[in-house]
Amino acid sequence: MTARRTILITGASAGLGEQMARDFAALGRDLALCARRTDRLERLREELLAAHPGITVAVRALDVTDHDRVFEVFRAFRDDLGGRLDRVIVNAGLGKGQPIGTGRFDANLQTVRVNLDAALAQCEAAVEIFREQNAGHLVVVSSMSAMRGLPRNLTAYAASKAGVAALAEGIRAELLRTPVKVTTLFPGFIASEMSSRSEKAPLTVSTEKGVRAMVRAVEAERARAEVPAWPWVPIGFAMRHLPLRLVAKVM
Repeated sequence: MTARRTILITGASAGLGEQMARDFAALGRDLALCARRTDRLERLREELLAAHPGITVAVRALDVTDHDRVFEVFRAFRDDLGGRLDRVIVNAGLGKGQPIGTGRFDANLQTVRVNLDAALAQCEAAVEIFREQNAGHLVVVSSMSAMRGLPRNLTAYAASKAGVAALAEGIRAELLRTPVKVTTLFPGFIASEMSSRSEKAPLTVSTEKGVRAMVRAVEAERARAEVPAWPWVPIGFAMRHLPLRLVAKVM
C-alpha cells in the first residue's frame, strides 16, 4: 500500500485532531491543518517543524460551518501541498447537547450543524478533489455513540454521529469500484477537550493512546473501526443488540 504523503485534518487545533497531527508528523507526512483558532495552529506548526524539520505543515483558518469556505480552503491546501491531497480526515466536531424538549434547541441544532451539515461539506470538498485525482483516502470521525439512539445530553450528538457514519458508508458504496478509499472511525471514550469525561472515568483512555489506535486504523485503511478495539468492539456489538432500556441505563 502506497503511503498517503499529504494529509488534511480539520479541527486540528486541539484534542484528537491535534494529536493526530503529531502522530502523522512523526510518520513523516506533510500536513494541512485547519481550525478556527489559528494561534493554536501556528504553535502546533512550530512544534511539528521543530521536531520533524523534513516535513511541510500548512495551516489555515476554517470554520467548517462556513460551507463555501470549506471548499476554498481544501482547494488552497491542495495547491499548498504540491497540487495533491492524499488523505482528508473529517474530524472537526462538537460535543454540545441537551435533553430534547428542555428549551435548548439552539444547542442541539448547533451540534447537528457542526457534526453533520459541516461534515457533508467537508466530504463533498474532499471527494471532489479525489475524483479529479482518481485517488485519495477519506476518513470520517464518527463516535461509538452512533451505534444507538441515546438519552439525555447525548441524543442530538448520537444522531449527528449516526448520520455522519451513514454518510461515509454511502460515499464508500458510491466509490467501491474506484481507487478512492473511505474509512469511518468510531472512537470510544478518549480524553479530549471536547469530552466531558475525565481521564479517570471508566473505560476512558488518554488522548495519546486513543489517537494511536485511530492512526493505526487509518493507516490500515480499514472500512470501519471501533477504536481502541478493546473494549469497544464487544461494547459496540452489545450496544447494537441489547434492549434499548439497558443501553439507555448505562450510557
